[in-house]
Amino acid sequence: MRKAALLGAGAVVALAAMAVASVEEAPAEKAPGTDDRPMPELLGRGLWRVFTALDPRTRLDIHDVGGRDRRVLWPPNWQVCTQYPTEGAVIDGRTTVVIGVVKKGESCPARVTSARR
Repeated sequence: MRKAALLGAGAVVALAAMAVASVEEAPAEKAPGTDDRPMPELLGRGLWRVFTALDPRTRLDIHDVGGRDRRVLWPPNWQVCTQYPTEGAVIDGRTTVVIGVVKKGESCPARVTSARR
C-alpha cells in the first residue's frame, strides 16, 4: 500500500511539471480589446454593416447628422454618412468609433458630404 502512495505522489509531481512546461511554452496572448485592426470603409453603407464589420468590443458613438437628433432604434433603417476614424486608420481597444447616420432614403447633409471627400 505504501508503494502505491509513493507512485501516486510521483505521478502528481510529473503532471505538475508537465503543466508548468506547457504554460511556459504557450505564446503570450494580447489583452482583450487590444487587437489593432484597420478601420473599414463604411460611408454610404447601411448602419447594420457597422455592427458586422467591427469587432463587437469596439466602442461606438452613433448619432443622427440629419439635424433632427433622432434616436437610432432600428439599425437596418439607417445609412452611414460620416465615420471617424477614416478608412485604413488603426483602431484598437481604446478607440471610440464615431458614426454619423441618416434614415435610408434621406440624403446626407451638404456639409457632411463635402467633408467626407
